Amino acid sequence: MLAYKNRFHGHGSIRYVYANGRPVRGRLFTIKSTSNPRRHETRIAVVVSKKVAKGAVVRNRIRRRLYESFRERLDQLPANADIVCIVGSAEVATTSYEELTTALDQLLSEAGLYKSAKN
Repeated sequence: MLAYKNRFHGHGSIRYVYANGRPVRGRLFTIKSTSNPRRHETRIAVVVSKKVAKGAVVRNRIRRRLYESFRERLDQLPANADIVCIVGSAEVATTSYEELTTALDQLLSEAGLYKSAKN
């Protein structure tokens, strides 16, 4: 599970990323990200609408799978990034973990969120 310090708290922070974040769209989900100079930790939120998955069990499964993928990549992300992952397909719940991580890596690379190899 993703640590408490790496999760969003309150709707205001997520609204800020929605309004000011740069979107990168994929087949399964969209990533919106922005830099937050007041933070020293990366913060991540996964948003799954009821339109995507009706049942809470499925929505929570999708969130857990994506939070775990982000947790594994946390050391590769910049320290002051705010990232919101908006799920657009219920397919995420049944997609293989390898395919899910590949899609996530691709979107994070497109968004320019991976630290450079020089560090």
